Amino acid sequence: MFFPNNKLKALTFSYDDGVEQDRRLVKLFNKYHLKCTFNLNSGIQSGSSRWENQGVSVARMNVQGLKELYKGHEIAVHSLTHPKLEKLDTETIENEIVQDIINLQNIFDCKIQGMAYPYGTYDNRVINVLKENNIKYARTVKESENFNIQSNLLELEATCHHTNANLMKLAEEFVSMNPEEPKIFYIWGHSYEFDVEGRWDRMEKLCAFLSNREDIFYGTNSEVLLRNS
Repeated sequence: MFFPNNKLKALTFSYDDGVEQDRRLVKLFNKYHLKCTFNLNSGIQSGSSRWENQGVSVARMNVQGLKELYKGHEIAVHSLTHPKLEKLDTETIENEIVQDIINLQNIFDCKIQGMAYPYGTYDNRVINVLKENNIKYARTVKESENFNIQSNLLELEATCHHTNANLMKLAEEFVSMNPEEPKIFYIWGHSYEFDVEGRWDRMEKLCAFLSNREDIFYGTNSEVLLRNS
């Protein structure tokens, strides 16, 4: 397995919930020519879906304009209404996943190949529904803190969340390494967390540091994970 141009390192991002702060995050990714997968809940993708996190207002975006906003990035499933899927009956699990796939494909006119589990929780019934509907990978909220290729893409662990204390240390390690086999740096989070933490500057520093490296492939989750599929 190689990434394009025989590169052995790949960088990818994954962000959840389709909230207003994604607008700023997309601009940041585009500025540094980075690629992300955005995981959306089509059943509640509306400005009426809002909450407060540590004094910060968080609202999902309305559907209008999202196809243009996320252009150049990937859209993936996050379930219809963001429940803890393993607590639901099997029929409802199917509806949460299948209807989200259908809605997102209609909205974005694209093939949906991936998912991020809401709350990071799932069971074998959830995995079976993904397999039956040709979902090729699904991200958990676990952190590996390494760059190794994983064999079980339906229980995928990210390298780290963007709040991980070792984020920049991992970035420096990834940039400096000269691997003999493919490696992936996979970062995930929620864009509203940058407002909550007041750390947009940290994210821009990370993006600037990781960008424009000749030995790194910058891709969406599907572009990075499914090279051999």
